[in-house]
Amino acid sequence: MPEVIQTDTSRAVEQVVESFAGLIRRVAWRLRLGDSDVDELLQDLRIRLWHAAERGEKIETLPASYVYQAAVSAALDSIRRRRAQRHGRSVPLEDHLENVALTADARDPAAEDDLARQVTAAISSLHETRRPVVRMYLAGYPREEIADLLGWSEARTRNLLYRGLADLRARLSDAGIEP
Repeated sequence: MPEVIQTDTSRAVEQVVESFAGLIRRVAWRLRLGDSDVDELLQDLRIRLWHAAERGEKIETLPASYVYQAAVSAALDSIRRRRAQRHGRSVPLEDHLENVALTADARDPAAEDDLARQVTAAISSLHETRRPVVRMYLAGYPREEIADLLGWSEARTRNLLYRGLADLRARLSDAGIEP
């Protein structure tokens, strides 16, 4: 078997993946990914961390929020790839995004969980036509892709998104949550 030479970067990547394995698995669980998808998610996350190293970022000092966002992004990309492979067979995207949590201060898990619950509750209180658009937008989908996935016109999507985001801001502001 050939000897694998580990560089400082590969050690750092593996260390970050090991350190945040629980967080990464929670992302997969929240997005309802299967066990086989977790391996794909971990591999995609490793690649993203390598790219971060190429940009000059110190992998060892990346905050949990960075790893979390990278994991969510990798998971959503996996869902998008799976959808593209189905060629038009549609599963409501809202099913995948129902439990997406947004981060607060990643160094304080209690604050993160509390904020995630408040944001999730605020999103759930939106009008039913605005809710999926806002969830998808906050999960990183561009407006054009949201319109395409939901089968809506760009104008309808834009209108529901802007009204939904305004409603969400108002609800969060009423709850004392400010940017």
